[in-house]
Amino acid sequence: MLAGHAVALLCLTWGAYQSLAIPRVTECSLSCPQGFACKSLVSRGNIFNSFCQQPPASMPRSVLGALGLSTAMKCSPPDGCSLLLRVNASLTLHESLQGLEVCSTSLDTQETQCQTVQVPRASHRQAGQQLQVRFDCFKVGVAQSLYVTLRTVPHFCGVQLGQQYHTEDCREEDVGKNVPDCFAQKLSYWVDRSRKVILVQVPESGGPDYYVRLCLKRFICEDAGAPVRVIGNRVSRRVSLPYSQELSCLCLEVWSATPDAVRIQTCPFKNDTESLWDAIRYHPGSQALSWEPACPMRGRVSLCWQPGPGAHCLELKHSGRPARGRVQYPLVDTQPQLCLKVSGPDHNLPRALPGLAEGSEEPDKGPTALGQGTHGQMSPSALPSPRVQPPSSPSNPSWANSGGRGFVTNLRGPWRPA
Repeated sequence: MLAGHAVALLCLTWGAYQSLAIPRVTECSLSCPQGFACKSLVSRGNIFNSFCQQPPASMPRSVLGALGLSTAMKCSPPDGCSLLLRVNASLTLHESLQGLEVCSTSLDTQETQCQTVQVPRASHRQAGQQLQVRFDCFKVGVAQSLYVTLRTVPHFCGVQLGQQYHTEDCREEDVGKNVPDCFAQKLSYWVDRSRKVILVQVPESGGPDYYVRLCLKRFICEDAGAPVRVIGNRVSRRVSLPYSQELSCLCLEVWSATPDAVRIQTCPFKNDTESLWDAIRYHPGSQALSWEPACPMRGRVSLCWQPGPGAHCLELKHSGRPARGRVQYPLVDTQPQLCLKVSGPDHNLPRALPGLAEGSEEPDKGPTALGQGTHGQMSPSALPSPRVQPPSSPSNPSWANSGGRGFVTNLRGPWRPA
């Protein structure tokens, strides 16, 4: 009896595992019910089917019954697996119908791929019967957003179905283990601060080639060096990428050498704040103070008054500016207690930087040789806020308490007028 329960539990467990795995297909195919001859035509979209015509009075608007979408996987060892979109459609046969057209549009690139199925004209005896059609040949990518439309051929006005669909990402176990686009997340990297290089290591398992590059994540990730191709089956799988400055928006971007591959990004210095203060400029002649960081930021900039080392910095009224683009303060009189503060959701460790405020200490930057990067935390890029030039008008500073946390630097030393 116990053995029977064990077998039943094993069967249930294996059945649950199979239901979670993405179905495999060996080749692209078109499936129609027995007795119907369907023919598939692949195209980028039929312009003549873009214009609709009025349906005959005998055709019901519900002639398209259903549209079902799912993901399938086609594997070709040793190159790995690719994802396919599986489309299940149903229609009611009508003597005016010649076929179906299914189009899949990427919401990211607006690229469209279509497939048309020709069906024989229905006889009076066949009219009204349900026909199930399945398409398996739409190539899709990992974590892709699609919009799928189903229309009749010819295209009758008002007779159309549409549905949005998102393919699985690398967090799905079956996809993460088998799709080459996800292998980039298994790459490891190290930051060699003494040589100012980032070392990238490719896993020793077989697989596709990769491209790696450094880029500055602004509105898009702009080139900060030429892409380097990493050959997957070579003995040496380490590449060295030099950088000039440790910027919070300096990112490592990796993608497989396959068409339309997903690009994975990680930013090794995203928590470093030293570069914030390299953007401060004081002009002794005009007494203007400007701040323009090399990386986009969220938050605000303000002037504040720090009575003593380690004391709370009191924000000056009317000095707050959005931390977007270039911020300028005219007629700034440098005083030992006058500071610049940057605060925001990404910056919550207030401190005075070394050499600019009394009592400050050199921050611990960690090891100066190899500091290993974080594995498996590369994520698709997120678009930063657009850069906006804030207004800069003179204001008479006054005292006010600051409730925000942020970074503070003293306006002495390099910014004291000669």
